[in-house]
Amino acid sequence: MSDDVLLSAWKKTVRQYRSRTAVGECATGKRVTFQELDDRASAWLPAQGIATADLLGQPVVYSTANGIGWLEIFLGLLKARAVIVPVDAAEPKEAQRRIADAVRARFWWDGTRLIPLPKKPGHSHKNAICLIKLTSGTTGAPRALSFTSAQLFADAAQITATMGIIPRDLNYALIPLGHSYGLGNLTLPLLVKGVPLVCGTSPLPHAIAADFEKWKPTVFPGVPAMWRALSTSDVILKSLRLGISAGAVLPPSVAQEFHARHGIRLHNFYGSSETGGIAYDKNGHATLSGGVGRALRGVVLRTIKSSQLEVSSAAVFTHRNRRRNRSQHGVWRTSDLVKLDSRGELTLLGRQGQTVKIAGRRVNLSEVLARLRAIPSVTDAWVGINNESDPALGAVVATTLGVTHLRTALHVDTAPWKIPKKWMIVPSLPLTARGKPDTRAMQGMIGG
Repeated sequence: MSDDVLLSAWKKTVRQYRSRTAVGECATGKRVTFQELDDRASAWLPAQGIATADLLGQPVVYSTANGIGWLEIFLGLLKARAVIVPVDAAEPKEAQRRIADAVRARFWWDGTRLIPLPKKPGHSHKNAICLIKLTSGTTGAPRALSFTSAQLFADAAQITATMGIIPRDLNYALIPLGHSYGLGNLTLPLLVKGVPLVCGTSPLPHAIAADFEKWKPTVFPGVPAMWRALSTSDVILKSLRLGISAGAVLPPSVAQEFHARHGIRLHNFYGSSETGGIAYDKNGHATLSGGVGRALRGVVLRTIKSSQLEVSSAAVFTHRNRRRNRSQHGVWRTSDLVKLDSRGELTLLGRQGQTVKIAGRRVNLSEVLARLRAIPSVTDAWVGINNESDPALGAVVATTLGVTHLRTALHVDTAPWKIPKKWMIVPSLPLTARGKPDTRAMQGMIGG
């Protein structure tokens, strides 16, 4: 049986960087070389007492914290040609079992061993599918997105080539290794390009600083909440050469403050579970004004219906959505509304379905959100409509300003019916485990 693209790339990486450190753990001080990690992965499945043939093409759900063990299981499943289904480490076991049922998994890792689940005839993926991403999108209902090994390989290649990430770098892993962002920027670059990583201890600024002082990572894929905390902290990350922000657009005020304090420009990165990486701000200029840069190398962008974004690349999800262009790349139409200028610079404007009607007047939530974020001293915001009998516009704002100040600032150039009536002032927006704004929590704040 011939190797798939990812497994072949991993074998090449091990041969090339055999004795170099592949993965480290800040919390324990442990580290393993590429060869040691490969040996551990090869021994993992036999230790479970399960034959490789039983896993071939079968979904396997597993959840564990970032670390050597996470990658050992990932590679062990890859070697067995299983369909890997990584789940958030924070998910309770009952939820993991429900996910296993939803994807018709054959096995589930309960934290100590692989547990066989009832067989579901006719649902083996054979060698076509390598990994299933789980995403709730904007609906909150889990969706399973199936990817081939070649699509995952393409995502890693496009990201590392565009960002200039090389094996001499050391990735700092605080975001989960199994999320789409973590897969494309941490897990797959390790396998495909030999870019080592070290798993951080905590998102608190002084814990991050201690990790940087000891391990000296050079690349840090983070989320806005992490950069916001670091932008107001006195810690120094001496070895950092590339700070990446994704999960949501980094507020310009945070990017500006971080640059002023640390002398380093942050770089917005935009992607989705369906497409992998989409766009990246290579020089950091666009991030200072709220832009997300240009298409990654190998990614083609165009707008349809004036502002809806369509993405094409070798990394795009196509298992169920089989649309392809002439190059045989996957094509995905996102729900994001964008501005794509003549230079290829991309700015996010909001999402489809964000126009609501209040008292007979239409209000574009994205427009109100953009205006709020432009107010000095507002670090982030969220706008929605409550679900009460008399609907009203509401806003959750991360700021030190008062509601009166915010209302006054909006009145300068915003129609009265577009100014929120329900307000919640918070130090920072609540986030999900994926580092994205927790819309359910904020909806509850304004009247869910």
